[in-house]
Amino acid sequence: MKYIRLVFIVFIFCIYPVAAQNPEELRSFLPEEIEGWVLSDKMEIFHEDNLFDRINGAAPLFIENNFLEMTAMEYNRGEDYITIQVYRHATPEDAFGMYASERSSDLPYLSIGGEAQGDDSHLYYFAGETYVKIWSNTNASPVLQEIASRLAVHTNPHATYPALTRIFPKKNLLPYSLEYITANYLGHSFLHAAYTAKYDLEGELVHIFILDANTPQEARKMLDSYFEFAGQAHEYEQGPLLVKDKYTGTIPLIWKGQYITGAFTDDSGAYERKAGEMEEILREIEQNIENIK
Repeated sequence: MKYIRLVFIVFIFCIYPVAAQNPEELRSFLPEEIEGWVLSDKMEIFHEDNLFDRINGAAPLFIENNFLEMTAMEYNRGEDYITIQVYRHATPEDAFGMYASERSSDLPYLSIGGEAQGDDSHLYYFAGETYVKIWSNTNASPVLQEIASRLAVHTNPHATYPALTRIFPKKNLLPYSLEYITANYLGHSFLHAAYTAKYDLEGELVHIFILDANTPQEARKMLDSYFEFAGQAHEYEQGPLLVKDKYTGTIPLIWKGQYITGAFTDDSGAYERKAGEMEEILREIEQNIENIK
């Protein structure tokens, strides 16, 4: 019956508009009691200036991903607890990026929000502008999933990956390798808003990225900075380009409008072996760009 009830809840909330996400509303989305677990009256709210107090060393990455606010809540059942942390970010892309940066190869995937992972005592997902982390000191998987599902359908019942990730070619794409990097991509302050994916090309790991500069003018500024870093001339037009990054190696690029897409391997010497296949992926992305709007 509890699973039927959960499905019904998801259906009901999906037909209504997405609710706002301030701390009081987030708490109102949760029942006061679930299967003997009682929602605590205590609710903590953290912002950029005090996030370090709760998560210490992890705070800089959240802030880099345009973190706005974290709401912490808890369920209790005797000595056991379930902790809920709802991180609100500036955009859905930022929330997805934060979630993707903390993916674990040890956790199975769940159908909650845009993507979720969880086990008996942990559950993580993103939906809309929120990245949510839930964990318990005991085996409470069904309750964790019910909590996550209730929150997810309120914040964004149709959550999915950012639209731009859909233009990555599917062939040879490694599952669950899509990410979003808000800033300092490849260690360069001038490279930002990077959508990334990993490909397996006959045993060679290849990284593909798409930079969204918002305008063609900003894309040129980004490229100017990259070519200056590489010591290359700034005389170029839209289309295929090549930058020789002294740290990453030779990187084929294609500049089209506000987008720059590129490829590289962990082994800088692998460019010669995989150049043709890498460029083929970039050309397919160039064609797919026409369909992203």
